[in-house]
Amino acid sequence: MQRNAADGLFTKPSERLYMKKFDVLVIGSGPGGQKAAIQAAKLGKKVAVIERQPYIGGAGLHTGTLPSKTLREAALFLAGFKQRAVLGFQFTMGRELTLSELMHRKSEVIRNQMEIIIAQFSRNNVEIIYGEASFKDSNSLLVKSNGNTTEEFYGDFIVIASGTRPARPADVPFDKDHIYDSDSILGLDKLPDSLTIIGGGVIGCEYACIFAALGIGINLVEKKKRLLSFADEEIVTSLMYWMRHSGVTLRLDEQVVNIVVEGSGRVVTHLKSGKVIVSEKLLYTMGRVGNTDGLNLDTIGIKTDDRGLINVNENFQTPLPNIYAIGDVIGFPSLASTSMEQGRKAVCHAFRKDSLTCEIATHIPIGVYTIPEISMVGETEESLTAKGISYEVGVAYFQEVARGQIVGDVHGMIKLIFNRDTRKLLGVHIVGEKASELIHIGQAVLNFSGTVDYFKDAVFNYPTLSDAYKEAALNGLNKL
Repeated sequence: MQRNAADGLFTKPSERLYMKKFDVLVIGSGPGGQKAAIQAAKLGKKVAVIERQPYIGGAGLHTGTLPSKTLREAALFLAGFKQRAVLGFQFTMGRELTLSELMHRKSEVIRNQMEIIIAQFSRNNVEIIYGEASFKDSNSLLVKSNGNTTEEFYGDFIVIASGTRPARPADVPFDKDHIYDSDSILGLDKLPDSLTIIGGGVIGCEYACIFAALGIGINLVEKKKRLLSFADEEIVTSLMYWMRHSGVTLRLDEQVVNIVVEGSGRVVTHLKSGKVIVSEKLLYTMGRVGNTDGLNLDTIGIKTDDRGLINVNENFQTPLPNIYAIGDVIGFPSLASTSMEQGRKAVCHAFRKDSLTCEIATHIPIGVYTIPEISMVGETEESLTAKGISYEVGVAYFQEVARGQIVGDVHGMIKLIFNRDTRKLLGVHIVGEKASELIHIGQAVLNFSGTVDYFKDAVFNYPTLSDAYKEAALNGLNKL
């Protein structure tokens, strides 16, 4: 028998009169969790978000997307890529420069974004619960707070949006002074003279470009024969050229066999090919693992893969139909933009609100914030070749439009891929200034099943980089 604090009566535990009940419980307050909670609240449901950290926003706001993009902007400014005033930059480039100085606006931006999220939750009556969640059964979560008190919560539906964290293999000797992951690198006390980066994925490429722009010698080790295998090869080749031009040494088709920190404090990386790389610091960026190990998923029969990721169906349901999973914790594409839409769609499906605009767009853009940026949406030449689809390509370089000359980006390019017979647009790939912004023009045409003729006939503001779409379309159509 337990005492019900509300009325002073003793009740059986099975009656659960002490438990707070919600229509939806969301585990995690990152982009996906936020939008899932707001969508449920908009449907008039009682919602709570459970966050294990003492702050709202998830890894993207605090250790991932926002900090790295802030650092990128600082690097662009200091390296002279962008000649514009940035409030607070009154120092000159030097080896004693710290990352905290480079990201002087990060704390302010994070604080403002947190206030916006909390205000949205408040306006929509979404309750925030701080603590570590674990499943008691398919409808109940135990939440352990920092004060080590545990409270139980009930939800008709539960959305897992717990995100991921950097992988830390046991054979990599991580420490706080020499070897870092993508989270701990932000605590670097000063800029090193050299840095080895293990992993040529999105995170590895972005940090390689950022640190190279700051004058640091970079060795980037990737086990595949090319970087960013999901992207168009021609675009990646262009990116690799500029990475090398900026001082990045690419070690492709190489495997790491051993990493040691010598007595001198230098990090020595041994490759299977026999090569040895010596650097002051090392950043390991190979893979991420799901934040699922503390959720007690075995209790309810939900399995994860070897990376701690959860398998879901097309509606983001786990094997238990009232439990959904969204965002990075379900794997590729692991983007904030897709996580948001997954959250909305999961909640719409849970409450059978199929009439609402909750469908995820067919064509999802991907942006990689290297220097220069690359962005893409739709098919690549490689994917179309594998499918046996006849296509044609139109290309335009930013040097061909006035705005490219004005901003000094004469090496960027837009690549349009379209069906040779129907002229239907199939893919858009961009490298250069504002690639992640420009991609949305192509995305809109793709989503409405438009043809390459749209760009031929469209009128763009002048001078703009967008005008390269017209040049690329004309280039492609002339080949017909």
